Amino acid sequence: MSQIQDLEILTPEHVRIRLSPAGLGNRFVALLVDLVLTISISVCLNGLLGIVLPSAVSGGLGLTIYFVISWGYHLYFETRRQGRSPGKTIMKLRVVDGRGLPITLQQSFVRNIVRVLDSAPLMYALGGLSCMLDRHNRRLGDIAADTLVVKETQPADYSAQLAQARHFNSLRTARVRRMIKHRIGLAEREFLLKLCLRSGAINDKARYDLMEEVGNYYRKKLEIDDSHLSGENLVRDLTSLLFDKGA
Repeated sequence: MSQIQDLEILTPEHVRIRLSPAGLGNRFVALLVDLVLTISISVCLNGLLGIVLPSAVSGGLGLTIYFVISWGYHLYFETRRQGRSPGKTIMKLRVVDGRGLPITLQQSFVRNIVRVLDSAPLMYALGGLSCMLDRHNRRLGDIAADTLVVKETQPADYSAQLAQARHFNSLRTARVRRMIKHRIGLAEREFLLKLCLRSGAINDKARYDLMEEVGNYYRKKLEIDDSHLSGENLVRDLTSLLFDKGA
């Protein structure tokens, strides 16, 4: 059995981020929760179809419905809900790509195709064996798609400190929230947090230059059009929004 090792990645800003792979037990519990949900949804829909359609027709649709729901369920939560299905949310887990960024539709498609192999011969036995042998606790689908299931890390309680940094946050809009959800990955969130928390130790000129550079990068990436917002205020407002528990 391989010992689980954290994964260190280097962000484009040359900051090292450590990702902690989820344990096999937590992954299995999350899987059971998701499995119960997909089966329950399928049973409910099949019951409704049985009421309005002949038994011969509704029976034939049952397997198709379960197939569509089980596939669509994982694809939706992995690509539209930041890699967190209901089961993973309960267990505080998340699926990310090999660089700590949100996974793409293609990656989700690959890891869910291979899910059929991982689930063989019974109850994900092959996938579990792969997790035990892989140093980053990846099943075959994760290896094929270059994805990783990691523990959600919450800073001690930096959210309150960051949220109170400025009384008015012009980024707190529905459009910016949507852009953040789809364009800012886990590694970038941790980079922004470290930058804000350590900025006091940087001399004024260096801090100004660094904040302007980072602020301009996210101004373009998130399509923020606010000429009155300085680079430092943009970075601090963005970080406050990312770590605001009430967001």
